[in-house]
Amino acid sequence: MSANVDLNNRPDYDKVIQDIADYVLNYQVSSQEALDTARNCLMDTLGCGLLALRFPECTKHLGPIVQGTIVPNGARVPGTSLQLDPVKAAWDIGCIIRWLDYNDTWLAAEWGHPSDNLGGILAVADFISQQKVTQGEAPLTMREVLEAMVMAHEIQGVLALENSFNRVGLCHVLLVRVASSAVVTKMMGGNREQIMAAISQAWVDGSALRTYRHAPNAGSRKSWAAGDATSRAVRLADMSMRGEMGIPSVLTAPQWGFYDVSFSKTNKDQAIKPVEQRHFSLSQDYDAYVMENILFKISFPAEFHAQTAAEAAVTLHPKVKDRLADIEKIVIRTHESAIRIISKVGPLANAADRDHCLQYMTAVPLAFGNLIAEHYEDDFHQANPIIDELRDKMEIVEDPRFSEEYLEADKRSIANAIQVFFKDGSHTDEVVVEYPIGHRRRRAEGIPLLEQKFQNNLATRFPSGRCQTIFALCKDQQSLESTPVNRFMDLFVI
Repeated sequence: MSANVDLNNRPDYDKVIQDIADYVLNYQVSSQEALDTARNCLMDTLGCGLLALRFPECTKHLGPIVQGTIVPNGARVPGTSLQLDPVKAAWDIGCIIRWLDYNDTWLAAEWGHPSDNLGGILAVADFISQQKVTQGEAPLTMREVLEAMVMAHEIQGVLALENSFNRVGLCHVLLVRVASSAVVTKMMGGNREQIMAAISQAWVDGSALRTYRHAPNAGSRKSWAAGDATSRAVRLADMSMRGEMGIPSVLTAPQWGFYDVSFSKTNKDQAIKPVEQRHFSLSQDYDAYVMENILFKISFPAEFHAQTAAEAAVTLHPKVKDRLADIEKIVIRTHESAIRIISKVGPLANAADRDHCLQYMTAVPLAFGNLIAEHYEDDFHQANPIIDELRDKMEIVEDPRFSEEYLEADKRSIANAIQVFFKDGSHTDEVVVEYPIGHRRRRAEGIPLLEQKFQNNLATRFPSGRCQTIFALCKDQQSLESTPVNRFMDLFVI
C-alpha cells in the first residue's frame, strides 16, 4: 500500500458518544432525591431568568431574528409574550437563565452550570407539546422535563469531573451543547443513531475560547454563551432528526479529531501529551449523582468560587463597617480554582467583569452587608470608590487544604476565609466558610431560602395571584410532574 494515502474504513462511534446515547435512551430516573432536586432546580432556574428580564442589556438580545415574526404554536420564553421557533427560544431561555450568574453550579476539574441545558429542554418540550395538542395527541409532561434535566446535568457534570477544558483554554459551554444535543434529540423521538449523530456534531463544533471569561477580556458574552450552546444543540438535534449523518470518530480521529486538535495540551507550561494520553478520564458511570449534588446559588448572584467569601464578608460587615478607612489589609485564604478564574486586580470594565472578581465580590458585602445584582452595575461602582479602595488592600493566599478538598468526591468544598487587619494593629477574627449554603451538606438550611428566592423573583414579573399559583404547583412534586408542559408554560406568559 502507498504510504501517502489515508485508510478510509469508517469506524464505529467513539465509546464516549455511545455511552452517552445509551444512557439517555435506557436510563430510568428512580432517585427521588434527584427528582426532588430537579424540581427545586427548575424553580430556581426559571426564577433567575425572570429576574434577568429587569436588565435591558439582557432583553436587547431576546426575540425573533426578524422582528415581528410569530411562530404558530411556537415555544414560549418565560416572563415574556414571545412565541418563537425552538432554536431561538432555546437561545433566549438560556440567555435569561445565565445572565445574572445566579443559577446552579457544578465544580470539579471543569466548572459549569448544568441548568443552562434547560434552555433547550424547555423550548423543545413546549414546542413538541403544543404540536402534539394541535394533532390531538397527549403533550409531554413536566415529569419528562425533570428527567431530561437529571440526564443533562449528569452528562455535563460527569464529563467535568476529571477533564479540565479550562486548562486547555476551552469554555465549559461546550459541555452544555453536548448534553443538550443528547437529551433533546431523545425528546424529539430520536433513535440511537440519531442521538449519536447529534452528539458527534456537538463535539465537531469544537469549543469557544474562555478568554471572554477572564481578564483582560471578561465581558457580557459569558452571560449569553450558554444560551448560544443549548440553542445550537437544538439545531443539531433537528438536523440529525432529518437524517444528517454523524461523525463517528470525532473525538479519536488522528490529527483531525477533538483530542488531537483541542485537547492535546494540559496547560501552557506542559508539552503536548502522547497520543495514547489524549482522551477523557471518566471515573464513574452516568446515573443521577450530579443532580443530587448540585450547588445552588442562594444568597448571592456571584461566581460560585466567591460564594463563601461573600458569606464570610457579610458576617464581618458589622465589625468593619464603621472602620473601613482604618483597614490596613484584608487577607483572603482561598482555593486554587478561585485564584485561577476570578482573582484579578486593576480596573473593572463592566458588570460581567465585576461579577467574576473575587476581590470585588468580597469588598461589596464587607462595606454594605449584602451583594445583589445591582451592585455590579456601573452607577453603583462609580458612586462607591470605597470598593476599589478595599480591593487594593486585599491579599490572596492559596490554602492547600482548601484546594484539595475542593476536588474530593465526598467533600467538594468551596472554601474561603477572610480576616481584616487594621492600622492600629488590631484585627478581626478570621471567618471561615467551607461550604456555601447551596451545597448538598446544607440542603435543609438552603431549600427554604431557595424557595423564598423563587418567590421574590416571581414577584418581579407577575401579579401576586399568579405568583401564588406558580409557587404552589412547583412546591407539589406529584402535581408538577403530571402537569402538561404547555399548561405549565402558559403560567409564565405575559
